[in-house]
Formats: sequence, structure tokens, C-alpha cells
Amino acid sequence: MINKIADSVAQALSGVKDGATVLIGGFGTAGIPNELIDGLIEQGARDLTVVNNNAGNAEQGLAALLKTGRVRKIICSFPRQVDSYVFDELYRSGKLELELVAQGNLAERLRAAGAGIGAFFCPTAYGTELAAGKETREINGKHYVLEYPIHGDVALIKAEQGDRWGNLNYRMSARNFGPVMAMAARYTVATVHEVVELGQLDPENIVTPGIFVSQVVRVDRVATQAGGIKKAA
Repeated sequence: MINKIADSVAQALSGVKDGATVLIGGFGTAGIPNELIDGLIEQGARDLTVVNNNAGNAEQGLAALLKTGRVRKIICSFPRQVDSYVFDELYRSGKLELELVAQGNLAERLRAAGAGIGAFFCPTAYGTELAAGKETREINGKHYVLEYPIHGDVALIKAEQGDRWGNLNYRMSARNFGPVMAMAARYTVATVHEVVELGQLDPENIVTPGIFVSQVVRVDRVATQAGGIKKAA
């Protein structure tokens, strides 16, 4: 009987190894799998490469993981926000490597990994520093840059509902990078707020099929905290 429901976050993350590339869902603070990030901190894996849309807010979630000093490199689109001081300090002191990727390219590089695409040409970043050292080509009079997929050893994502086969759906903007990251990783852990019976999810509403999900962990609902926005004086 297939049952991907894990008893705990610790159980679901027990196999994460040092040196892993970890894809972490979320857009700003929407859809960030904070419970899984906290679990990864407790688990203790080191020398990680982390892929996320941004580089953390204040000292929670991803920023808390960066603060442990166990992340070697981050691949992201928006590393700097008003409250990204943990990233700033690590990067400026040479303790954290950054690969800056345009947001559309980040999503497409992840999607390409899940789709089995070896590489693709994209016009974004042509003629900028982000294209330095990369192969370029003119196609039908337009210039393109060769981009490669981003494969993950582990994906940590946040969903809304899931069943024991690992089928998932999401809530609004919390979906963001979750589906493509689940497809791009060898091992995917998803938190859900509700575990439902098989057949309860309408097949038309299943966004991530269970074939892309390794473990599902139910977590309580917690109000999302706004991040990256400077409060008025």
C-alpha cells in the first residue's frame, strides 16, 4: 500500500545529506515551507546549495537557515530586500556564494530539469553581466543565451491539501515555485494543512501528481508574516 504520509518533519528529512542542492519553494513569504526549513536546521546537513526566489527575510525561515552557516551557495532572483540583512552580512564577508538568476529563467531552468530538457536558449540576460561566460546564439535575428536546468537533490515545498499517494493542490499564490521544484528534485517533501482520503481531490484540481512527491507532512496553519516591506515611520 502506498502511503507517503510521514509521521514528522524529522522523519521526512532524515535522509538529507551534506552537500545537497535544496530547492525551497516560496515567493517572498508566500508559500515558504517554514516547518521544513526549521526541520532542516535541526537535521544538521551542511555545505548546502539552496535555490529560492529570494534570500530570506529577517531571521525566520530561509534567513534562519543561512544564519547557521551551513549554506555554501544560494541561487536566487531577489537576494536583497529591506530585511535581508542576514544574506547581506554573509555575502559581503565572503561566506556565501551567490548565483543571480532572472526570475523567469529561474522558473524555466527548474521546469527544464523536471521535463528532461538538456538546455535551452533564452533572450533574457543577453548583453548583461548575467550572461558573462555563457554561450550565446543569434536565432532569426534575435540574440539568446544558453541556460542549463537546475536539478535538486531535495525539494521542500508548501501545499494546501494532499493524500497518501502524494497528490497535492495549493492555495492561491502559495503555489508559486512548488510544482516546478517538485518535478526538478529527486526527493520532494511537501507540507499540507489537510490530509484527505484518496479520491477526495478532484483530479482536475491536482496540481502536483504524487509521482513527483516523496513525503507529505501535515502541519498546522500559521498566519503568513509579511516580509521585505519597510514599515511606515
